[in-house]
Amino acid sequence: MAVNNKQDRIVDVGYINSCDEWRLESRFFPSKVGGKPAWLDLKHIPDNLTCKECGKPCVFLCQVYAPIEDVESCFHRTIFIFVCRDPVCCKENSSVNFKVFRCQLKRRNNYFSFNPPIEKATWQPDVRAEHFLKLCAVCGARGQSHCGKCSKVNYCGREHQTLDWKAGHRNICASDKVSDGVVPRWLLPEFELTTQPEDYESEDNESNTSEEDEEIQLREYKRLVQENKAGTFHGDTSVDEHLLNMAGSEEDDDFSRYNSRMKQNPGHVLRYDRGGEPLWVSGAHAAEVPSCPNCGAPRVFEFQASDLLTEDLTSIVTYSQVLSTLLNHLCLDTVEKSIDWGTLLVYTCEDSCDEGPIYKEEFVYKQDISTVPSPVESALQAGEL
Repeated sequence: MAVNNKQDRIVDVGYINSCDEWRLESRFFPSKVGGKPAWLDLKHIPDNLTCKECGKPCVFLCQVYAPIEDVESCFHRTIFIFVCRDPVCCKENSSVNFKVFRCQLKRRNNYFSFNPPIEKATWQPDVRAEHFLKLCAVCGARGQSHCGKCSKVNYCGREHQTLDWKAGHRNICASDKVSDGVVPRWLLPEFELTTQPEDYESEDNESNTSEEDEEIQLREYKRLVQENKAGTFHGDTSVDEHLLNMAGSEEDDDFSRYNSRMKQNPGHVLRYDRGGEPLWVSGAHAAEVPSCPNCGAPRVFEFQASDLLTEDLTSIVTYSQVLSTLLNHLCLDTVEKSIDWGTLLVYTCEDSCDEGPIYKEEFVYKQDISTVPSPVESALQAGEL
């Protein structure tokens, strides 16, 4: 993913796909979601992967392989995102339950071949973090503790040791086997993240159809409200809130622009545009991005991950019938209070510096769809529509 000039920028969009598990290992420098992280630096992985809100271990969400070709120290470069699984820690327009790290290596390093990897399952299978240090059997983070009885299995802390014990380790503790029953239940499902250039038409070409779409959406929703059918999709009365938010978007240029841009590439969950401008879900909130704490350089936008629908955003009726793309794939919206967001905006050091720890914590901003009542919503609540 190369950096583009401000004019005529090419944005890369990412899609989720299934693939062979071996392709998602560190030796192939993957971009992926779910599973355990495929660490880049295999010896110095971070040990501060707990939620800032509750102190529980965060689960790996995704990683994006994003080298910078003209910077020697960034020949290999990956951004990692982690999230707390507890929905209580998910607060509106707050990223307190997220953590993001940047790691980079020169082409000649202590782990990987100087030449490009050979796309075969049998190629250098020992190039993995497990051969350099002990990792947690549950999450793949640094395993600083171990089972007190067998001393064969390592964990990041007592919480994951307890999870693994209940999942089956207690039944095989004295044997040479390793339980894996907890992995499918605690880790997020694993998929490859592939990118391609965005297929994009300028706003001038689509402005007329966008306005027509919004008018159709609002008329349809008003009809459903009048017929008292707006909350009947799948028997879920909470759908009204989502429909109202979308109806209120006629007052929100940012949301309209976001919808218009997203629906041109149906199904994508990531937008990569280092040094560019993000697509804001709402104009009601804006991030104050801190400078890099390691070198003092400003941080720049690098990519954003979305849980909003793409293909079905053009229809306000079908919006309520389809789960959000990324959260649906990762099974994060199956609880009463889900872990969700409008868009995650990742900002990294403009210089992609080498100062500080090997895995450098960067800045992530979670923006949600604005819940400020619009004139349309106020009128609907007052029974005037």
